[in-house]
Amino acid sequence: MIVRSVHEDGHAEALRHKWCVSVAQGRDVGESAVEEWYDRYWTAYSRHRRLDHLRGKQKFLEFGDDDFGMIDRLLQENDLLLELILDRAEAGWELLKFINWSIDWNLPRERVIDILARLDLNRGRIEPQYPTRYACHASKNRPA
Repeated sequence: MIVRSVHEDGHAEALRHKWCVSVAQGRDVGESAVEEWYDRYWTAYSRHRRLDHLRGKQKFLEFGDDDFGMIDRLLQENDLLLELILDRAEAGWELLKFINWSIDWNLPRERVIDILARLDLNRGRIEPQYPTRYACHASKNRPA
């Protein structure tokens, strides 16, 4: 399997976004569309790539080999709770929301925490590299 890069693929997505916006406006909109993509979509994009890696759909350099395809191994345990967690992870839930959900629904909190620890969803929170001025923390402080 070819190992891909979240950063390279994400930048290609940003450039596709720029192209689509430019076509829609009938002119080259420039880097503003790339900035817009990073500001709006990077966080969700990188998290979904983490889930693809965990599912064994695509191996990504940024996530390593140790947990590639882990979800298939976990699903062999026939754990409905894992499937519920994955559905919510796809919807973008953050860890605190999972904990509150487990409390509200009287779910086995220790099992929820164990699954979340094994999935390590926050490992999908990576800063963009292309170019560095699009880094999430810097994007809010860009000069006008």
